[in-house]
Amino acid sequence: MNKFKLKVSANLFLIIVLFLSSLQIKAANYNDVRFTPKLQKAYFEIQKLRIEPARELIEEERKTDPGNAFITYLDNYADLHYLLISEDKNAFKEWSKKEDSRLLDLTKLSNSSPYKRFFQAEIRMHWAFIKMKFGNEVSASWDIIKAYHLLQDNLKKFPAFNPTLKSLGLLHVLIGSVPDNYTWVTKVLGLKGNIKLGIEEIQFVESEEPFFKQEAQLIDLLLHAYTLQLSDAQRTLIQQLPKSQPDNLLLHFFATTILMKEGRSEDALYYLNYAPNGEDYLPFPFLDYLRGEIALQKGKYDIAFFFYSKFQQKYKGINFIKDSNLKLFMSRWLADRDSDAVQYIKLAGSKGSTIVEGDKFAQRLSEEYADGKILPDQKTLYKARYSTDGGYLTEAWDFIDNYTEKSFNTPGDKAELNYRKGRILQKMNQIDRAIPYYDRAIFLTQGTSLTFGPSAALQMGYISRDKKNNTLAISYFKKAISYKKHEYKNSIDNKAKAALTELGV
Repeated sequence: MNKFKLKVSANLFLIIVLFLSSLQIKAANYNDVRFTPKLQKAYFEIQKLRIEPARELIEEERKTDPGNAFITYLDNYADLHYLLISEDKNAFKEWSKKEDSRLLDLTKLSNSSPYKRFFQAEIRMHWAFIKMKFGNEVSASWDIIKAYHLLQDNLKKFPAFNPTLKSLGLLHVLIGSVPDNYTWVTKVLGLKGNIKLGIEEIQFVESEEPFFKQEAQLIDLLLHAYTLQLSDAQRTLIQQLPKSQPDNLLLHFFATTILMKEGRSEDALYYLNYAPNGEDYLPFPFLDYLRGEIALQKGKYDIAFFFYSKFQQKYKGINFIKDSNLKLFMSRWLADRDSDAVQYIKLAGSKGSTIVEGDKFAQRLSEEYADGKILPDQKTLYKARYSTDGGYLTEAWDFIDNYTEKSFNTPGDKAELNYRKGRILQKMNQIDRAIPYYDRAIFLTQGTSLTFGPSAALQMGYISRDKKNNTLAISYFKKAISYKKHEYKNSIDNKAKAALTELGV
């Protein structure tokens, strides 16, 4: 049982939990839950990442109405945002004790109130994602399990209380995405995952509950961006949201990261540059990291180095230390300043944790560099990778257009060259030209732990599905899942499983 770990990519669980418990609930006739104007304003301040102004409002309300259970919820909601963004280890250690005390406070709610189990489940989900952020995956998984059963019980007792479906739908999707080697555990524990059902539940809340419309939209967008695929209408909505709330830092972060993931870094840069700031907002050094990412993608290596350095100077957390040191290395190495770069690849191997995928990748590259496996002729592959990630496709293609498999010595480099060419052409909508490169990458990675094979298989699954060849699509998605122990297995498997679910498999 203790081996059960719910895996979620770093950015996904960060953004999901920031919106997960946004409560814009209609006032109800429950004496122990009062959504007063002041507390609702505090909620909106938290959502904008204006944590201290929100805490001041909560404290004012506590003085006059200490028994209001909504205060307990908002206390936890504010702590959630602070811990996820700051990664303050000392605060995490101290505040972790508050989970039990707040859950105990909520037991005072009447059993006739649908908020009792709903709030308890939400607080457990808050702490589950916080604990995952700090690497405590086993305890986090048990919180998810308990939250799931609380929500299921609440749905049975109060079937007309639609907010339950918001959170239960999210868990249905996340549990439905658990890697195959852990699905037996979910069955033993009574957890039923269903991606299609979860999306339908979230979209039902979106259409039927005006007060929950925006939150349901955000969860739906996040799940499509990180597990499924975004539609054109959803991409438009992502850009509209921060423009409709220019003082909302969280929405600007949301738009920036999703657009970057979609390979639209130039569009993302707009929202990053117009993100609100000031002393009332929670310090957010990760925004400097994102500025470094975009500069690296654009080949502006000195600017990238500046922003990664600025991130490290301000950041006190535990994740992205290895990754940012790797990027500092790349900012020098790709600029042909190899001697200046070495210190940073060494730091990537000796500093920081390996909780998130980026840090695991940095650790592996540091070890490979020490073993002499990172060679100068690979620079062009990294340049092409970063440019492709940012959507700078012409530049990416120019980097590798004149290279062939004969230009490289190892099967891994040959496979990467084919994958990179396939990915660039696919993004350029030159699908038929991309297919042979993807198939070659799959062939070259048979029986290996190289990520280019499963990545190519996943993209071939999407291509085949879009061509209405569902039989071939299914075979490619299953092929993607069949690769063992590569660095992006969890995220690729989740996407492939979600696609298979949509195809009725």
